[in-house]
Amino acid sequence: MKRPLPIVVRRAPGRPKEARVRLAHGVRRAALGRGGLKAFKREGDGATPIGSLPLRGVLYRADRLARPRTALPLRAIGAFDGWCDDPSDRNYNRLVRLPYRRSAETMMRDDGLYDVLLVLAYNERPRVRGRGSAIFAHLAHPGYAPTDGCIAFSREDMAAVLAQVRKGSAFLVIP
Repeated sequence: MKRPLPIVVRRAPGRPKEARVRLAHGVRRAALGRGGLKAFKREGDGATPIGSLPLRGVLYRADRLARPRTALPLRAIGAFDGWCDDPSDRNYNRLVRLPYRRSAETMMRDDGLYDVLLVLAYNERPRVRGRGSAIFAHLAHPGYAPTDGCIAFSREDMAAVLAQVRKGSAFLVIP
């Protein structure tokens, strides 16, 4: 089976915190991290990492959305799901059960940004302490406000991304 072409994420001209994402059926708008794009990302810098970011799976809020249509592994987010963002913890940059003894982001957010998200293989194998955690493709704030380092789409554009991706898909983030 042929490996899918990467989904190219390129900084929008004159807009360092916004991207243009090339999909099979056109170019879509996305928000980037408040720290812009960086080749050497660090925890808390707000930057979106440059490079190839394979797609591992989809998480979604079953209490808010119908099951998304995608070829990737799919899992509903539960009330006790968190993502460890403490570089000193052995579960750094992994899904954990809340309440967690160390710092962990709540996956079941009130603001709707994580109603559906793609888990990106960033700082995964090997995990490097302090290199950054919880890098996802998720839903955008109104007006495409910058993220904390993720890539964020409108609901419509996220549906287009989910329809296109399959096993072996990756975002290729380039400056």
